[in-house]
This record gives sequence, C-alpha cells and structure tokens, in this order.
Amino acid sequence: MVRYYLYKYVYWLFFGYNLLLLARIVGSWIPSLQYRQFFRFIAFYTDPYLNIFRRFIPPIGGVLDLSPILAFFALRFLERLVLGLIR
Repeated sequence: MVRYYLYKYVYWLFFGYNLLLLARIVGSWIPSLQYRQFFRFIAFYTDPYLNIFRRFIPPIGGVLDLSPILAFFALRFLERLVLGLIR
C-alpha cells in the first residue's frame, strides 16, 4: 500500500513539472508575460533544467529553442525509470 501512494506521489510530481515546462514554453511566446510574477516563478523552477539542454542545442537563429523537446524526452525517460523502480 505504501508503494502505491509513493508511486502516485512521484507520478504527480512528474506530471506537475511537465505542466510547468509546458507553461514556460507557451509563456515564452507571449513577451508581456515575461514580467509577471507567476511567470518568473515558473521560469525560476524550469530554467535550470532547460539550461542543461540548451548547452547541447543552442537556440536556432537566437529565436527558435528546440531544447525543450529534448528536455521533455529526458524527463519522460526519467519518469519511467523512477516509476518502474517503485513498482
């Protein structure tokens, strides 16, 4: 029973972080959001993770950032690995 709740807790943590990443990506398309407090909160928690991948895939032309695609794949792989170990 404890493993079930641990599994669900870890699942929701990954789900929540995926939502934060998605909000960061969509929010970056709207320049007026850059200065909002909630967007700075999201950027504070997602940018360190995204910066890992930006070292490997720099923005194309300084505008098109493809690193979140790799970040989503890596997060999904880590999620499956961790949840598989719990199960």
